[in-house]
Amino acid sequence: MGVVNFFWKTYPRVFRRNLRHCALATAIFAIAGLVGAVLTYQNPDFKVKFLGPEMVDTINHREMWTHSIVGVKPMASSFIMTNNMTVSFLTFAGGIAAGLGTLQQMVNNGLLIGVIGMACWLAGMSLKLWSFVAPHGVLELPAIFIAGGAGFRIAQGLLFPGVLPRRDSLARAGSEAVQLLLGTVPILIIAGLIEGFVSPTSLAIPLKFMMAGALFVLLNLYLFGLGRDQKADAGRRQ
Repeated sequence: MGVVNFFWKTYPRVFRRNLRHCALATAIFAIAGLVGAVLTYQNPDFKVKFLGPEMVDTINHREMWTHSIVGVKPMASSFIMTNNMTVSFLTFAGGIAAGLGTLQQMVNNGLLIGVIGMACWLAGMSLKLWSFVAPHGVLELPAIFIAGGAGFRIAQGLLFPGVLPRRDSLARAGSEAVQLLLGTVPILIIAGLIEGFVSPTSLAIPLKFMMAGALFVLLNLYLFGLGRDQKADAGRRQ
């Protein structure tokens, strides 16, 4: 029951208490994505340096690099989950370096999506890209943003202890940050299953976007709607 109570009540409250940290991570990702897109548009060679010639050649031939997933779905899904959790953990752990590691992860991931997005747009395959990304991305990206928020929460506790001794401030920040990270695990598991079994398939594009929309609404209802308790929700913001 403790686990159920954590995910059903505690986690949404912890997320809302740390919303500004998650919003900061989201903003950094979005700005980096915009920079990546602009650099790719202004200098097409930039995408070669960033993505590598093999992937760029695939995009230029208007082919997706994800077809191999379809033939090995269970293995691919497992790899995707592991990789996404690794990224989230590194993003979270980067907070202990005064947030610089977290910042680097958010910038790198933002640049990547910006470069790929613009490269695919220039090649006339935006629909292919986003219909692939949308079903799992509406869960995977918010989970990474939350992990980024956890990293920045640690950094805040380290750099701005306020009236608390730095050690106590870091301990409190670390406790909340760990809870934030733990909550992303089931989100990333679901995203990995979708990315392995749904995203690369020939399912009708409108259905993929409808699925993405439904999942995004459900995620927001979960994070912003569950565990509502004015006293617990207000908490003590650091």
